Amino acid sequence: MKIQHPLLIQAVGYAGSRLIRRVGRTWDFHFRYEDPAVDPEVARRTGTRYIYAFFHEVMLFPAYYWNWPTMNILISDHRDGEMITQVVKRLGFGVVRGSTTRGGARALRQMTETIREGNLCVTPDGPRGPRRRVHQGVAYLASRTGLPVVGAGMAFKDALRARSWDRFCIPKPGSKAVAVAPAPVHIPPDADRDALEAGRAEIERRMNAAMDEAEAWVQEL
Repeated sequence: MKIQHPLLIQAVGYAGSRLIRRVGRTWDFHFRYEDPAVDPEVARRTGTRYIYAFFHEVMLFPAYYWNWPTMNILISDHRDGEMITQVVKRLGFGVVRGSTTRGGARALRQMTETIREGNLCVTPDGPRGPRRRVHQGVAYLASRTGLPVVGAGMAFKDALRARSWDRFCIPKPGSKAVAVAPAPVHIPPDADRDALEAGRAEIERRMNAAMDEAEAWVQEL
């Protein structure tokens, strides 16, 4: 049954954010950065800006670890997106509604025109997949903002998997958690359709390589 009443959606948002904070405190985090400058904590201190991309299935990792107001996350306009919005706002993110597919043009314009500070966060395979496939919207966003894309791979050692299109990852308390970030991808500001596609493909390649590395590494911990 879909939850539609605004008060129920707000209640889910409140409960969800409390649960993420409580369980997230027990996760054991590890990081690898090809370029240390892309570490969000370093970027936060230096004022360097990026577009951080992570696949839909592992969004609980950044939801707990990088929930700062300077992280502006793109949340889909679809019905379930309102519950996610209620959760991430309470965790501390800035929010823009839309996606790289449905409602994407408006949201991408809002991001490029109104967000002048902080970093941007996107799930480039969301909201409906295909799983681990990057939509071209993130390349467009990078081109129009001038911000490089850091496509991170993330994994948990002890986690349940939902039967959803993305096999959403639900880490257990005490789980090992790792993030692998490759070097950023730069998209030319005047990129045409072919250049955007080349950029999209490179972001996807680096993200999937980072996911493979993260999933192998977490099993060694």
